[in-house]
Formats: sequence, C-alpha cells, structure tokens
Amino acid sequence: MKCPACGTELTEMKAGDITVQACKGGCGGLWFEANEIGKVDLPSESAGAALIDIERDPSITVDVSKRRNCPKCDMIMMQHFFDVKRKVTVDECPECAGMWLDAGELKTIRSEYPTEEARKEAAGKYFDAMFGEKLAEMHAKDEASAQRAEKIAHMFRFICPSYYLPGKQKWGAF
Repeated sequence: MKCPACGTELTEMKAGDITVQACKGGCGGLWFEANEIGKVDLPSESAGAALIDIERDPSITVDVSKRRNCPKCDMIMMQHFFDVKRKVTVDECPECAGMWLDAGELKTIRSEYPTEEARKEAAGKYFDAMFGEKLAEMHAKDEASAQRAEKIAHMFRFICPSYYLPGKQKWGAF
C-alpha cells in the first residue's frame, strides 16, 4: 500500500495484537484498519507507545487540509474530528472504515484523555451543551401533552375502559 499523504510505500508494524501500516521514512503517518485505533488511543494502552514516534523524512511536508484517497480501496476519505476536543482531524474511509493519522496525531489523541471513562464523560458534557436545552424543551412539551391527554381521558372516563392509559396503548383515540 502507498501512503495517502506522501506516496511512500507503507511498512507493516505490530502494536500489541494489531498490525498497522506506517509511513516509515516518509511523512510518518499511520493507517489503521476499521476499529483498530480504539486499541491504542489511550495512554493506558501500552501497545500504542510503539506507534508514537515513526521515523520520518524531515524534508517531506504534508498538506493536512488536502483530501486523500484510501490506501486500501482508493475511495476519497472523509475528514472529521476524532473527538469532542477537536484537536485532531482524521481521515476515514467511508467504504472500509480504515483511518489515516498524520504524524503526531496519535500522540495528541493519546494525551487528551487518561481513560475511556474520562472520554465518555467529556462526550456527555459536549452532547449536553449542544443538545441538552433543546431536549429538555422537547421533554417538557411531551410531558405537557401527556398531562393534557390524561385530563381529557379523565373527562371521558365513562367511554374509556378503566385500564386505558392515554398514550400507553397502540389503540385508542388519545
């Protein structure tokens, strides 16, 4: 496989129980097959330490904003942030789900969160900041609608079965 950033032939490297493709002697980037990066992205995962400093050619410069083709299936890769801190933009193939990291990006990713719990907590806080207020409004609106339906059902209880709970059955008018 050729490096999607600089065209150098990629070299196979073992890191724990996974094998990655590294651009040794080129730009220093790393290619991970689908879901493999999750095995080396935290400092507690010792296998990832071997992938931090890949031998690279200092004369090679890479345009990190340029769209790249997947080294495995030649599809144009999508660029997105790796996590909510938005420090690292990764390239991910929409076809095979492989992921390309430029030199130094794995080190940055590994320094962001000490544990998976810390990452999940940060993601939860981000989600709450982005959508929490709107979700609370929607929940309050649904709660108000349910209360109105209960009042209506109570008013017409003589025509509804006693076991009918508004909005809880698939049948019924309300």
